[in-house]
Amino acid sequence: MRSVALGVWVDVGSRDERPAISGASHFLEHLLFKGTKSRTAQDIAEAFDAVGGDLNAFTAKEYTCYYCRVRDQDLGMAVEYMSDMLQRSVIAKADVDQERLVILEEINRQDDAPDDLIHDLFAETLWQGHPLGRPVLGTRDTITAMARDQVKRFYDRLYKPPHFVVAAAGNLRHRDLCSLVERHMDTGPKISDALSPRSRKGGGVPPVSGASVVKRRTTEQAHICLGTSAHSRKDPDRFAFGVVNSALGGGMSSRLFQEIREKRGLAYSVFCYHSMFAETGMFAVYAGTTPARADEVVSIARREMEDIAGNGITKTELDRAKGHMKGSLVLSLEDTSGRMSRVGRSEISHGEILSVDEVLARIEAVTPEDAKRVAGDVFTRPMSLAVIGPFEPDAFTGATEGWGGGSGQTVAAVTAGGAGGRSE
Repeated sequence: MRSVALGVWVDVGSRDERPAISGASHFLEHLLFKGTKSRTAQDIAEAFDAVGGDLNAFTAKEYTCYYCRVRDQDLGMAVEYMSDMLQRSVIAKADVDQERLVILEEINRQDDAPDDLIHDLFAETLWQGHPLGRPVLGTRDTITAMARDQVKRFYDRLYKPPHFVVAAAGNLRHRDLCSLVERHMDTGPKISDALSPRSRKGGGVPPVSGASVVKRRTTEQAHICLGTSAHSRKDPDRFAFGVVNSALGGGMSSRLFQEIREKRGLAYSVFCYHSMFAETGMFAVYAGTTPARADEVVSIARREMEDIAGNGITKTELDRAKGHMKGSLVLSLEDTSGRMSRVGRSEISHGEILSVDEVLARIEAVTPEDAKRVAGDVFTRPMSLAVIGPFEPDAFTGATEGWGGGSGQTVAAVTAGGAGGRSE
């Protein structure tokens, strides 16, 4: 290849914020493109445009990533400019006021996309009052009220070398990248990995609420998220549950796709996913369906989860799910950005970088007994339900009743408006 993908991963995300400054990590992500002590925002943009490079960033609940893709010969420029942005940004008041408006428009856009907003509503419902349940974008109230000094203190306190992981892939040599980082970034004194705060996240294991929430909207579709807590990013059973997740809703041959879309035509989009965090994880089934059939879709999803929890998956499903996971992994590494993301996310989330062969071996080692065991663990926990659509507040009362001890009651209902969204 003739290119390099470079990412600086920062161990700071929305869960590291106090409620009063919810959205500060994402706010800061915007502001780091606005200029440093020695460069303007236009200087930064022109430098990457002049070499045909891409420069961008995204914020998640547990980290923020600043990344670029450039020609191999332009790696030095990329490291220099990104190091400057990460450690010497000005965070000017005028820029804070301007980006505040941009982020409020981003929240408005998110609020107009119910198929995206539903995932944030689900997290808020599942983990009520916990930092992991708060939206990455923050809320209109917190973004409107956030002062420049609050964002600057957040930046000064957390954007330090122990919170950084630098990852790169492409046509480069490791020692050359290390030299560039040491030249342009204030790396500080060398410290032991044991002193690094990257593996420590606060808040404890959040309890599952078992609640149902309806956000009333005059939409053509009902947008549904049903799920519970799951395995953390360091749990060895995450590979076994990944296989179960794939068999249930990970592709066109999965149970949910076949039962809900292919056999009954109830949804265009239906899938499930497993998001992993420091001390817990989140499993959710999503479907968009006509409001009159929403109860039926929820019932089918519940039935399939209960069947897998009690009976496991077949040998054919197991082999197909493992093949799907292994193929998806290998195909995702066909470009430099995919490889950079894999090693960066592995280091900052797991504290280790397994080789591709090691990951493939762990997936292949999953047995039918493993799949049944982890499914029985997760799918019998109390379930939470979030729905956006033209429904009354009590429309789904009882939908999760009796599931893992949950009450199944609708404990809250909200109308138009909303707070937040996922990362960009």
